[in-house]
This record gives sequence, C-alpha cells and structure tokens, in this order.
Amino acid sequence: MILGFGFCHISFVASLPRSVAGDRTTLQPLDVFQLEYASDPRISPDGRRVAYLRNSMDVMRDRVRSELWIINADGSEHHPLVSGGQNISQPRWSPDGTRIAYVSKTSEEGPAQIFVRWMDSHETARLTQLAEDPGDLSWSPNGRLLAFVMLMPEKPKPYVEMPAKPEGAEWADPPRFICRVLYRHDDQGYLKPGFKHVLTLPADGGTPRQVTSGDYLRQGPLAWSPDGKAIYFSANRNDDWEYDPRETNIFGVDVADGSLKQLTDRKGPDEHPVVSPDGRRIAWLGYDDEKLSHQTMKLYIMNREGGDRREITTGFDRDVSNPDWSRDGRGLCFQFDDTGTTKLGFVTLDGKVSTLAENLGGVTLDRPYASGSYSADGRGHFAFTLSTPDHPADVAVGEQDSREIRRLTRLNDDLFAQRTLATTEELWFESSADGRRIQGWIVKPPAFDPTKKYPLILEIHGGPFANYGNRFATENQFYAAAEYVVLYANPRGSTGYGEQFCNLIHHKYPAQDYDDLMSGVDAAISQGYVDADNLYVTGGSGGGILTAWIVGKTNRFRAAVAAKPVINWYSFALTSDIYPYFNDYWFPGVPWKNAEHYLRRSPLSLVENVTTPTMLITGEQDYRTPISEAEQFYQALKLRKVDAMLVRVPGASHNITQRPSRLMMKTQYILKWFSTYGSKP
Repeated sequence: MILGFGFCHISFVASLPRSVAGDRTTLQPLDVFQLEYASDPRISPDGRRVAYLRNSMDVMRDRVRSELWIINADGSEHHPLVSGGQNISQPRWSPDGTRIAYVSKTSEEGPAQIFVRWMDSHETARLTQLAEDPGDLSWSPNGRLLAFVMLMPEKPKPYVEMPAKPEGAEWADPPRFICRVLYRHDDQGYLKPGFKHVLTLPADGGTPRQVTSGDYLRQGPLAWSPDGKAIYFSANRNDDWEYDPRETNIFGVDVADGSLKQLTDRKGPDEHPVVSPDGRRIAWLGYDDEKLSHQTMKLYIMNREGGDRREITTGFDRDVSNPDWSRDGRGLCFQFDDTGTTKLGFVTLDGKVSTLAENLGGVTLDRPYASGSYSADGRGHFAFTLSTPDHPADVAVGEQDSREIRRLTRLNDDLFAQRTLATTEELWFESSADGRRIQGWIVKPPAFDPTKKYPLILEIHGGPFANYGNRFATENQFYAAAEYVVLYANPRGSTGYGEQFCNLIHHKYPAQDYDDLMSGVDAAISQGYVDADNLYVTGGSGGGILTAWIVGKTNRFRAAVAAKPVINWYSFALTSDIYPYFNDYWFPGVPWKNAEHYLRRSPLSLVENVTTPTMLITGEQDYRTPISEAEQFYQALKLRKVDAMLVRVPGASHNITQRPSRLMMKTQYILKWFSTYGSKP
C-alpha cells in the first residue's frame, strides 16, 4: 500500500521494523480495527442495569461505530439494545427506568435524530425529523418531555445582489462573506449562521417547541427543576460574548413562557448547573476569572433563586467536573484528575471529600489522556469507564459504602489473548530546573530484556493544560512493539497537580517544562536499559510545540516528529479558530503590541540551532493549530538544509487519529522516520 503526501511517497508496510511487520505476538497495525471501548455508561434509576455505548472500528467505512448495549450490575445478561451498524450517542434513562432515549444518525449525511426504546416491549420509535443535530438530551422529572439543545439556523442576507444567471448556466459558487468573530471551529469547519437554543419534545412523539430565544452563546448540559417548570443552563448573554470566551452565567428558563432568570453574575465561568432532588438548591461549577492560563474549576451551591452562594470544595486543589447530587441531597459525586489518575469523588455540603473509584478513562485510544465518564443513581451506586495500561475503557460499577469495584466487561480480551502487550511502570524524578518532583511512566517492549540497551522515544502530551496517566495507549503499544522504550510524563503545566503547578508556565510556555522533560530522559537512561545515543522525540499539539522547541535547544535526539505544532505564536494567535482566547490568557496582550514576547516563546526563534531530522504532521483541515504553522517550520528547515518532511493529512482536523486508519498511519510514519535515522540493537 502506498500513501503519498506532497512530493514524498512511502511504502510503510514493507519498511516496518521486523517486530511489527512479522511477529504476530505483538500488537499489529491492523489490530486498530479490532479494538473496542466502552463510553457513556448510564446506570439505571434502580441501580440494577447499565446501558452504555460499545464502540468498535468499521474497517470498510474507516469510522468508529457506536452501538447501545446493556448489562446487569452483577455482570449477567450482556447484550445489545440497538445495533446493526448505527451510530448512537447520548443514551439517557427515563426517570422511572422504563425507557431509554438516545440520539442516532439514520444516514451518513443527514442530521441525527432522537429515538426512544421501551424496555418492557423492546419497541423503538423515532421521535423527530430534525434539520440539525440535537445535543444535551435530558428527561423531564415526570418523563413526559425531553429537552435538548439544537442550532436554529439563520439565512444571512446577501451582501450584494447578483443578477440572475441564465437558465442552465454554470456560474462559480458565490463567495462566503464573514462578519462574526467566531466563524469556524476545529472538527466542525465553517460554522453555520445561527444560534443554539433549548427545545422540548413530547416523550411519546410530537413537534419540538423552542423554549429560549436571542442571539447569544448557550451551553449545556441542561438541568430540570424537580417540578418540571424550569430548565437551567449556562450562557453568555453579554453583548461582547464573542470576545469573552470564559464568561458564562447560570440561567433558568420557564418552560411554559420562555421567561429567563439570571442566577449568577460574577466575572468568570459559571456552568454545568445541577438541581438538588428537593429543588431547593443548585450546584454548579466555576471560578473568579483572574486571567491566568489555567484556573481551577470549583464546585458551588446556591438556593434556587440565586442567593446564599458558597463554594463547597474550598481547599480542594483539583479541577471538579460532572457533578451529580445524591438523592438525599447531602452531597454530590464528581470527577477529578489527581497525579495522572482520573477519579470519582464525593463531597458533602460541608466540604469533606472522599474518593469512590479510580482509573476512570480509556476513551482516548491513541494516547493515555485523561478521559472517561461516570453516572450515579443517587443512592450510592455508580457506573464508570475503567481503564489501565493493559486495556481501553470497560464498564465497571461500584457502591459508595463499599470499596469493591466490579469490572463488568472485557471487550478486548479476545484480541489481547492473542497478543503480548507492553508493560507500563511509574517513574518519579526531579527536574533539573528547580528540583521539583515530576511524574512519568515508562513503557517497556513486550519481550523486554533488562540486559539489552533499547532506543528511547520521548512522547509528549498536548494541552498543555492536560495530563497523561496510567492508561491504555495504542500509539505507545505500537512503539514498544517495535522495540522502543517509551517515556511519557506530566511536566509543569500538566493538570492534576494543582493550580500552582499548572501556572508555572503562565506566560512562559515553553520554558522550564523543557527541563522537566530532559530530566525525565536522564532518569530513564539511568535505569540502565536505554541507549543514550539512540533517542527520539515526538508529541502532538502542545507536545508538537515542545518537540519543535526541544530540537532547537538540543541535538541529543536522532530524529523528531512534531505533530500539529505551533511554530510561530504571532501567526497562530491570528489564525486559530478560538483566537480571542489566547492573547487574553496565554499572553500579556495582542501580538502586535507584544511581538518580542511572542517570538521569544516561538520554536521558530530557535530554528537556526536545529540539526535534528524533523518530520511535521498536520491535518489539512486543522483549525486549532493550522497547517500553516507546520509549513513555516518545514520551509525554515529546508532553507537551512536540515532533513525534514511535511506530512499533510487530507480532510483531517486537529484530531488526526479520529479515523482508525489514521491512528495506524500516524504511528507507522513516525516509526519509519525514526528507523531511517536510528540504529536498532
């Protein structure tokens, strides 16, 4: 098979290292299409069953296929509810547990629709004929209505009136004129004119009714009042909402007449409202915006009128997400990251935090990012996606009063029984910058021999305000199968270690995070099985930035691959899809007033130092870190006659590996590049 990009054509299968191309005991490239993972597990109101999305790879369509499955909480009666190649999302139990609503596409091109399945009769009905995809699906407390959010398109008035073309004439397409501040978004392309609104729909079928109105930014999820008279959501209704990307407030809308009530009013995000079972209090997430690069998301409560507001996670220096009330109203479950592990916690109204479960994740198949989700029945039972380095997300359940966690599914046991996987070990080390302890992990080849010297790949996460952890990662498995030791770490700026650790790179990224990573490489070499003369580096997005920065700071790596990097902060700040955000939070101001600051932090400023052979990989429809960034570095390296390759991925957004074949492609291009400039033991 030949994959061609630009002027370079590579037959990657024939040139793979022998351990990948021929040894059937390690993970193979085509095994990507055999992988499965669970997502969005939804425990039933009685805690006895879990409905979840079972995601698999369609080798003919090169897409992820999501089907709706169900399993009892004791692990019995595991079977599909809705299958047959459909792409399903947002499964939601009705309050009485008799029905499940979900969203599914009925055709490749058309919008998704809302369906309901009756659990007793096993009948399914399509409820809608929507013109746009619905989101944030939510049942009313009495089960009679479904609420959702949907774009209500607007047809813009033509800027100029053109003469009518003659019948049968083939004129050029009209231009697209843009006046909005936010006009395109990664993975969505150029945005349709219009605004998202809240709608309701009879749960037994009927016509959707628009509940909200107005031209402003509206966000989910939706939360019903227990009496079903109001729906709460997050929105920015300020006139300059496009210029204030972190500003939102909590609103309640009267379902009957559409009247709005604003409940919060501070500077900063207020989002994800959830209403207590008795309807007297609302919990929500937010913080006071201090214009820092990263700010910790906190949990608050207020009364239903918006008064008596207070934080209940005071002193808890971790980001809170996905809060959910207990039925007795005495506390809330929530999700958080802590030192490379995603956990499920519970906080009482007086602020006492406990951990209910660990190792949530496994939904990002390519790399070991924090991910995953949970649901709770409010009475102490919960379900979540469980992942460790030896398997992607499976469904697990637990109880608040018990420390026992039961893994219900083993979706990849059939594949992994035929493969020997790499092993992953934790590694803590001190940074040469300031002695700060940094957490990392080492992935060892499946047939690891401690007496041998292995080449090392430093693999760097993006974000930069994100984290890697003790989770499954297909890319690392492929690298280890090719007999590389892989090091990944959470340098300063990574989440899960507190707000101060994140903001060590505030207005100075990249900087000492480079020292953290080099100290990690030194720590790996000190283990005794890494060949110090056979080092490689790669990373994506924020990791791509650091990769390009590293090759400008040192020549200790034989080869590098920077995926979807930022190379020039000045140009990036004026071409990225969410450009109003970066100059306000990641930099001291707009680029034309701070040009020297932008250049000093740009990998382009170090290009004169680069001697390392460097590959650049970016999606051609990447609107987050546009491909023009990679092109700048590629052309600069070519002008300096440094070995370089530009890999343009047609049709790909920032998430290059969204399609299964591209996950396979990315790792094989990287391995080929490294083997070209390295020496195997």
